[in-house]
Amino acid sequence: MTLSMGHITIFENANRMVVAGWLLGKLGGSGAITVPGGSTPFPIMDALADLGGIDWPGWSVWPNDDRIVPEDHEASNAGKIRALLEPVGARVVPLAEDATPPHFALTWLGMGPDGHIASLFPNTDPKVDDPQAMRRLTPDPLPAHAPFDRITLTIPSLLATDAILFTLGGAADKRAVFEAAMRRENDLPVARLLGAARARGIPVTVFA
Repeated sequence: MTLSMGHITIFENANRMVVAGWLLGKLGGSGAITVPGGSTPFPIMDALADLGGIDWPGWSVWPNDDRIVPEDHEASNAGKIRALLEPVGARVVPLAEDATPPHFALTWLGMGPDGHIASLFPNTDPKVDDPQAMRRLTPDPLPAHAPFDRITLTIPSLLATDAILFTLGGAADKRAVFEAAMRRENDLPVARLLGAARARGIPVTVFA
């Protein structure tokens, strides 16, 4: 089922191959994309790499955020992205505090049940007009599965894009938080990003 709500289109009950097929259709030509970590995106990236049809050497791939660990650590987003996409020719760009992110063809995001995006947790009070492109921060509370300081793109960096994609992994609690943010019923990081995307006319696609 597909639902359209203004600039937001929601696809329901889509498996990883459907999402990978959608991405295949978006990633013609060349440019830069930013992608999330987490359990939902990596199987999709794996399927996307296997599908073929993308000129990966023409693309640079930035994590949305990362844990401050070496790339060979199991918690490293950059390391996992590199393992999946570098063999097919993509240029993976690890995050650094002095980096200048490009304008992205696509900002692909996940979201936590608390409404966080990238490593912009509610306690970090992320700003739509943040003057910095990157932030180093410490989530509070630290997630038990990844108790590390983070580096993250800020909301302005995530919004420097032609389109936004969310993959929510079929979680009902995430769907409820996301829909409340769409209706402007909360002020969580995801709501701030969606509000700014609406104001700028950036299309948002959601695989719920």
